[in-house]
Amino acid sequence: MPQTFRLTLAQMNPVVGDLAGNAAKARAAWEAGRAADAQMVALTEMFITGYQTQDLILKPAFAEAAEAAIADLAVACADGPALGIGGPHRAGGRLYNGYHILQGGRVQTVVLKHHLPNDGVFDEKRVFTLAEVHGPYRIGPLRIGTPICEDSWHPDVCETLAETGAEILLVPNGSPYHRGKLTVRTNLMVARVIETGLPLVYLNMTGGQDDQMFDGASFVLNPGGRLAVQMPQFDDCVTHVDFDETPEGWRARPGIMAAIPSGHEADYRAMVETLRDYLGKTGFRKVLLGLSGGIDSAIVAAIAADAIGPENLRCVMLPSEFTSAASLEDAAAVAGALGCRLDTVPISGPQAAVGTALGPLFDGTAPGITEENIQSRLRGLLLMALSNKFGEMLLTTGNKSEVAVGYCTIYGDMNGGWNPIKDLYKTRVFTMCRWRNDNHRPWMLGPAGEVIPPRVIDKPPSAELRPDQKDEDSLPPYPVLDAILEGLVDREDSVADLVAKGFDRATVKRVEHLLYLSEYKRFQSAPGTRLTARAFWLDRRYPIVNRWRDRV
Repeated sequence: MPQTFRLTLAQMNPVVGDLAGNAAKARAAWEAGRAADAQMVALTEMFITGYQTQDLILKPAFAEAAEAAIADLAVACADGPALGIGGPHRAGGRLYNGYHILQGGRVQTVVLKHHLPNDGVFDEKRVFTLAEVHGPYRIGPLRIGTPICEDSWHPDVCETLAETGAEILLVPNGSPYHRGKLTVRTNLMVARVIETGLPLVYLNMTGGQDDQMFDGASFVLNPGGRLAVQMPQFDDCVTHVDFDETPEGWRARPGIMAAIPSGHEADYRAMVETLRDYLGKTGFRKVLLGLSGGIDSAIVAAIAADAIGPENLRCVMLPSEFTSAASLEDAAAVAGALGCRLDTVPISGPQAAVGTALGPLFDGTAPGITEENIQSRLRGLLLMALSNKFGEMLLTTGNKSEVAVGYCTIYGDMNGGWNPIKDLYKTRVFTMCRWRNDNHRPWMLGPAGEVIPPRVIDKPPSAELRPDQKDEDSLPPYPVLDAILEGLVDREDSVADLVAKGFDRATVKRVEHLLYLSEYKRFQSAPGTRLTARAFWLDRRYPIVNRWRDRV
């Protein structure tokens, strides 16, 4: 008689280091599976510790506590379905990335990760030991093979599991979002299904961890690559998937089919959720930012309002003698549209005091960028004072174009604990503002409608640190600058490559020079949402001291 198998999939958001909290989430998922008469409940890679742990996992006391939490969970979940949960495993003096199968009050088996990713944001070879491929394990009528995350990106582990009797593949993941990542995942998993002829469950975690957004979007494929289940992107979800034994092998029944956002919506959601989680997981409830009347601070204010609500956002306008009346009006319009607090703190008095203090030393020199930077640093000082006094995290608002070429003041407008748009080029900031004005979703806590006035989007960008200043006085036009940066940063193009594409050689060389020269600023910059596969921090690691330049 044909048999069935119910598998409960838990796409959830762990917190790095919160062993008790993560165990409680696992227990809740297991209870949901038991109530649904599931035979197994599956959680994601390294769920008990949260992911990524980086060097924290190398602390013996932490690894020991994680293993103890798994053992306690096995006892607590003895009477009901099996539970699969990711966590560390120590054996023979070595540390492994493991997937623990709990059943009958104990750890029945531990599958160990074979392929350790060592590129992009991952350096698992630094902390874990590569393990031999583990064979399938049996839960009730079903033999399950478990390639852990990276193991499924290569054909060998899945083929070995199929050859040794696996009847389905269950892939627990910690796979972070970047633009286009879901397509990459889907294509790879379809390849594994076609190669093995087995159904495949791709189970991914959710939630923000430092700069990374783990976006869920788990799915189940039947042989031939046919989609049977699509879980939502970014949202926690527990769902039950039924597998039927057929003459052709096990097959997943159709289940939940969530719509997946794309383009600007996916990026915007990632920026909102990483900020929300970064604040929640570090204990902050409120934020503040300098609202200049420009487009960058406007979109950051909108992201913050959508993440934690306008009532938890303080915007501060810090005008100088160079601040235009239009900027004052635009800042007020943004704060009014969002419904958040706006304070005004002029910097003319502090600026005069600094000028008086430095006057004897600066005597005989011409005013220039030093005096401009003093304005920015005074604003940073005042914003940090408000942050310290009221316990509100300061958000910094520099886009990727500015961060790339150093068009920002260290210890000034770079001050802050988080930067939502750190990986968003300026040209995309413009289109993101228009997208937010035209769209509203249930996960946004800010108001619907036009929250960024068109005048803010359309006016020429300016730092307003000197009379009639425009960004294009110092930089190429943003469409040109961003296209060059996408070549130099995102694709590692050579100068010759970009010149061959029609860019002026002198302009490319100038941008390259600014890019390398500004590495020290990025080294000290606030963390921010990773949106691409070449975000500044872990994706792109360049030396601060570097005399090499492309001479072609």
